[in-house]
Amino acid sequence: MDEIPVACGTYQGITMTGFERYLATLDGRPTDHLARVPILMQFAAEHIGSYYGAFASDYRVLVDANLACARDFGLDQVSTISDPYRETQGFGATIIYERDMVPHCLKPPLEDDPDIGKLPRPNPLEAERMRDRIEAVKRYKKLTGDEYSVMGWVEGPAAEAADLRRLDNFFMDLMDDAGYIGELMDLCVDVALDFAQAQVAAGADTIGIGDAAASQISPDLYERLVLPREQRLVRGLQQMGAKVRLHICGNITRLLPGISTLGVDILDVDHMVDLRRVRAALGPATVIAGNLDPVAAVLHSTPAAIRAAVLDCYQQAGNPFMVNAGCEIPSATPPANLLALCEPLPFRTPG
Repeated sequence: MDEIPVACGTYQGITMTGFERYLATLDGRPTDHLARVPILMQFAAEHIGSYYGAFASDYRVLVDANLACARDFGLDQVSTISDPYRETQGFGATIIYERDMVPHCLKPPLEDDPDIGKLPRPNPLEAERMRDRIEAVKRYKKLTGDEYSVMGWVEGPAAEAADLRRLDNFFMDLMDDAGYIGELMDLCVDVALDFAQAQVAAGADTIGIGDAAASQISPDLYERLVLPREQRLVRGLQQMGAKVRLHICGNITRLLPGISTLGVDILDVDHMVDLRRVRAALGPATVIAGNLDPVAAVLHSTPAAIRAAVLDCYQQAGNPFMVNAGCEIPSATPPANLLALCEPLPFRTPG
């Protein structure tokens, strides 16, 4: 077998499936090369000649688009991410699908009336958009078995509460009515756990948590109100056997002390965050994924520059590490640039 050069000695090369490579990274074991886990949505839809609205509303389009990209560009994980409004629709919201834009919520259910008791409790197996995501997981497993990691997805407590109340109302609630917003976020966690359990039962090995609103919160409010709910969500997901990948868009530097207590398996890191600071905060066991600027360093870059940037990210973060941009790959990214991002990069041991 070929020998793969590393920084200290050699690693006897073996051929791994994407799922094997992904699990080995999570276990802290050497891999044939780094795992690749970029987030694809509109790019994936257009790659197969479809469009974002179909991708977000039909699990078959979402699955076929992601699988085509996994095979064409070399991904090790396929996902069910499309937009933030799966649970929101289950809570009673009307979701509007645009052809080439992220779906939007016509009116947040609690925008005008904050009464939590009026919300229906979503049933993941009955709510249209939640069930669609569960069907996506099933289709992945049917078509690929254990070839790839399959990532389900739930909204985090801050993100879902903001979707239900409207973002500005949510921020006011955090400052003015901690008891109320805590109760709402507790409900969001309960529903997220129900939703995740159904995805794990369908075959998801990983559950991603999107909690973008958290990046706009002060460390004090985050640690007092949001962090305890995220901790309960992470513990619940891991207790059901899922790996946990946390994705908080934006600059999370000031939140790292709290995030370090979550015990997530993978932390996505956006481009404005220093990877060395993340590693220092999280310690040697958590996988760091990131963190190229999706626009400047991927969309508007060159293959050679992207390869160099990925290597630089790896050198900053150290092991365990997975290749990823800071957020979603933009739809207009040249295919050659995504190929460069996902080009196999040898695993390196310390030294």
